[in-house]
Amino acid sequence: MCDDNRILCEALGVALERHGHEILAAVTSTRRGIAAVAAHHPDVCLLDLRFPDPPDGLMAAHIIRAFYPGTAVLVLSGMIDPAVRSTVEEIGVSGFLRKDHNVGQLVSALDVIAAGGVVFDPLLSRLTPAGGPRCANSAHYLTRREKEVLQRIVAGQSTVQMSRGMNISTSTVRSYVKDMLAKLGVHTRLEAAFRATSENLLADQRIQPLL
Repeated sequence: MCDDNRILCEALGVALERHGHEILAAVTSTRRGIAAVAAHHPDVCLLDLRFPDPPDGLMAAHIIRAFYPGTAVLVLSGMIDPAVRSTVEEIGVSGFLRKDHNVGQLVSALDVIAAGGVVFDPLLSRLTPAGGPRCANSAHYLTRREKEVLQRIVAGQSTVQMSRGMNISTSTVRSYVKDMLAKLGVHTRLEAAFRATSENLLADQRIQPLL
């Protein structure tokens, strides 16, 4: 963990450890953060962007991704500048969340990243169109079948399981998934599941059980 607010680091560290995560180091400068990554080779580095002394968080993220590719970077910042999101995506970070997310949402993001996915704050995604503008209520534009596919993804179903449960071909499932991802403005099923749960997009839907 790398944030110039030591109190935040300590409080968040305790909360994450309660959820089963191990905090290898908590530092308040990017220089110490980079050194900690070099020493411990963590799975993920939680990194803020604003620091009183150089290098800033963006440069630190670039250094970590360039020299320690085995460590994913999850930016946790109060900044919501859409240009910053574009920059961190180019650097290759695995996620960007605002600091006002609760611990449960942060834990969910870490789970997505651990599974090889990426997580970007929905607000930032709406501010920065990726593949077209995205509406805050974009779930309303999903067809009945696309909503069902999203429900089944949240429930952990594979393409084959969805095919059997919906009585359609796997190619048709993939087509529904592709259209659903485009409408939600995300790139992966994990991102779609994270957005569905974090924004409560399926509040009026019943998750389909595994068949």
